[in-house]
Amino acid sequence: MPHSTNKELILGIMVGTTGISLLLLWYHKVRNPKTAMNLPKFLSLGNAFDSVTLQDEMPNSQGTAAIFQGRQLQILEKLNELLTNMEELKEEIRILKETIPKLEEYVHGELGRKTTAQRISPQHRARKRRLATARSSGTSNSSEETESEGGYITANTDTEEQSFPALKALNAYTEELNLNVLLQKVDRLRTNESSKTESFELLYDHKEKFRDEIEFIWRFARAYGDMCELSTNTQEKKHYANIGKTLGEKAITRAPMNGHCHLWYAVLCGHVSEFEGLQNKINYGHRFKEHLNKAIQLLPEEPFLYYLKGRYCYTVSKLSWIEKKMAATLFGKIPSSTVEEALQNFLKVEDLHPGFSKCNYMFLAKCSVDLNQTAEAVKFCNLAMLLPCVTREDKDADDEVKKISTTLKR
Repeated sequence: MPHSTNKELILGIMVGTTGISLLLLWYHKVRNPKTAMNLPKFLSLGNAFDSVTLQDEMPNSQGTAAIFQGRQLQILEKLNELLTNMEELKEEIRILKETIPKLEEYVHGELGRKTTAQRISPQHRARKRRLATARSSGTSNSSEETESEGGYITANTDTEEQSFPALKALNAYTEELNLNVLLQKVDRLRTNESSKTESFELLYDHKEKFRDEIEFIWRFARAYGDMCELSTNTQEKKHYANIGKTLGEKAITRAPMNGHCHLWYAVLCGHVSEFEGLQNKINYGHRFKEHLNKAIQLLPEEPFLYYLKGRYCYTVSKLSWIEKKMAATLFGKIPSSTVEEALQNFLKVEDLHPGFSKCNYMFLAKCSVDLNQTAEAVKFCNLAMLLPCVTREDKDADDEVKKISTTLKR
């Protein structure tokens, strides 16, 4: 579901909820005038974004305020759950549409081979093959063991082990790699989207040997973030995100002055927030910004950091008034930003690394459109189209750029 549609749905439900709430408050006023709320003051903008609370708006009805606040939170949590389920349904429909045209070919192939193949996710195929090799050589783990959130081994069920098998030192050659060689190889593999899984496997094989090395830990956290992005299964994505966040926490605790630790911890907080309720989403948003700013202080020449900050600023700038008002009412002051601030961060990326990514050009074009800078928007769209589509994100950005270009030509 497009983000704009999500926001329209949120706005519609919130407006309807607000109407019902105001009707109840009016009824309460009629029955007990002494506890009536000052509605003009409640609805005024003023300095609401600084520190808005219902207790300030209704000094004479604290009990009613607490009940009203609690009901608002429940409504927003249910709404967030509904939107999450709709996004998952949309993804399942997309996968089904892609699968149906290949169904006939698949059935013919299966009938020809007279075998039944177990379908598994792409992220685990390589590991399944290696698991079989390990078992054939007598090297395997207990079915009661799987990976904990810290990347270590802990007791668990057979079902979990089948989904996320924990393997150790399955390739003899991996034991011969020292830390520097390992890190160089991992970084090199990660530059190719198709090799990120292999990069993750390599780190996983060495987690017992280098588990206390900070340069290994933050790369391992980064690799879990990569697997979260690559996975198409919701449970797998949540699994990778949670373990990666835990590793990120370990990294920033042990090396608080390492910018890479703060960078990837911030990224993993973003991944985890996708599976949280509304209040935790906002909390993780605060944490994301905090560690992103810390990483920028420590790595001022890293373009990826400014790209992430630009996206954060752009998202915040697009929050509607009612979303900001509601979040401030329920959770206190929330961050504010502007399209101009987002644009400056995306331009900083281009200054540090011209042609950094198709996505950065796409956001430059969107900011330019919002600021009525048509010539700049056209320029950034053209630059975006010159870059190849390497990742899934690039493909989405390419589609968005084409839409922007079509709009600009009207």
